[in-house]
Amino acid sequence: MNSTYRAATCTALTGPSSIRIFEQDARPLQGGEVRIQVHAAGLNFPDLLMTQGKYQFRPDPPFVPGLEAAGEVIEVASDVHSVKPGDRVMAGGKGGALAEQWVVSAAAVSPLPAALSFSEGACWQTAASTAWHALVERGHLQSEESVLVLGASGGVGMAAVKMAKHIGAMVIGTGSKEEKLQAIHQAGADHLLDPADKEFAAKVKQLTDGKGVDVIYDPVGGDLALTATRAIAWNGRYLIVGFASATIPAFPANHALIKAYSLIGVRAGESPRRDPQLARRQNMALIELAKQGVMRPHISHRFSLTDVKKALTVLERREAIGRVVVEMNTS
Repeated sequence: MNSTYRAATCTALTGPSSIRIFEQDARPLQGGEVRIQVHAAGLNFPDLLMTQGKYQFRPDPPFVPGLEAAGEVIEVASDVHSVKPGDRVMAGGKGGALAEQWVVSAAAVSPLPAALSFSEGACWQTAASTAWHALVERGHLQSEESVLVLGASGGVGMAAVKMAKHIGAMVIGTGSKEEKLQAIHQAGADHLLDPADKEFAAKVKQLTDGKGVDVIYDPVGGDLALTATRAIAWNGRYLIVGFASATIPAFPANHALIKAYSLIGVRAGESPRRDPQLARRQNMALIELAKQGVMRPHISHRFSLTDVKKALTVLERREAIGRVVVEMNTS
């Protein structure tokens, strides 16, 4: 084990420009902890928001972003028996993954399935857990139902398309460019729509025989959220996943009453932390889905650790299709 390692550190809440690469000293492990040699780290939109001070979890600078990674275990605390040095694993946490080494709780570590590469494993857990928690645990999506996935070309959006198709639902995905629409179609979406289409709500209703969609999965927010509610079915479920648009919508309560739809908040990371039974249920489901290769990520951009600024800028400019990964062995 190296006594020092490089880490991408956010030094101020000014976005990607605040990232610097620093050498850090490896600290001793505490009880229940695992040290991972990171091979790849997946970038998520919350990583960008954290560097801007706009995410729900607001660490004070300096801090190392990164919610998920994949690599090899290089050290475990004396009380950890679930993994051992040499194991290939995926891990998740509230930050710290954008580094050559990452210390996490053993509970946050799971085996890297043979179906996934290190880079795929690094991009799998956050998006997959969000899609599963939203559609299965919170949205109760059924095989005979329909789902509208907003922002379907993003990481959590594309995972939702694949999860919904795995369940057997009819999926409508949104994307703003031809390249993004092609990727959404390849992910399994049955129908594609441009979110800027003035007839957006009407077209959703046409695709659902006038009924409207049973479930709306929204990681975007903004004006599109209110447009989408006009295409929701009676007793529909609107899943509030995030606000990639940087605008938080204000839903009219009278409209929800008239159409009897539910507005449902989705906290795929926080909910299992508060509910141990849910945590076990979610973990077992995700392990099985990973083994099957369900929600295999589409990776559009790969960067080295020294190019994390560029990687975050890709997210900021909405250029990513699927996922962005930082690979530690990339020169």
